[in-house]
Amino acid sequence: MAAETEDRLAKGEESENERLTRNVNELLQELRVAQAGVQFLFGFLLAVAFTEPYARATTFQHVVHLVAVLFATVSVALLTAPAAWHRVLFRQGERPMIIEVANRLAIWGMACLAVAMTFTVLLLTDAVVGNWAAIVIAAFAAVLFATLWFLLPLARRARDRDRPTEPSHADA
Repeated sequence: MAAETEDRLAKGEESENERLTRNVNELLQELRVAQAGVQFLFGFLLAVAFTEPYARATTFQHVVHLVAVLFATVSVALLTAPAAWHRVLFRQGERPMIIEVANRLAIWGMACLAVAMTFTVLLLTDAVVGNWAAIVIAAFAAVLFATLWFLLPLARRARDRDRPTEPSHADA
């Protein structure tokens, strides 16, 4: 049966239900990767507040830490919400809506994760090298995340929209 399904997929013969099932599975798998990273970051950020060096940190470092924690918290909420939506609405015929909402939540979750990571870099580099170098390094991190996670894929998406092609079942 699996070989038969693969043959149909290779020929572009996928039912709407099969496509939706595949989309949900792919989205949930992608979220597992992101969730692991944000949960590790969140744990690190929570642990930092209970260290002796944190008590000696500057007001700037405390504010940067708080911003990183808040964005990591929002990221955890956004990146785990699709799994909750899927579970709560399981077998309710809501799969198309779940995929649409989950996609938006995942994108916003990744954006919040990028901000949390950037502020974490700012916090750590400020403690090691000081304000101005830390700001430059954190700005580089922000540009790196923005470019790799959003700008390059969006540029590709815009370029692909301008080029007439046959629809692909894999991109649905």
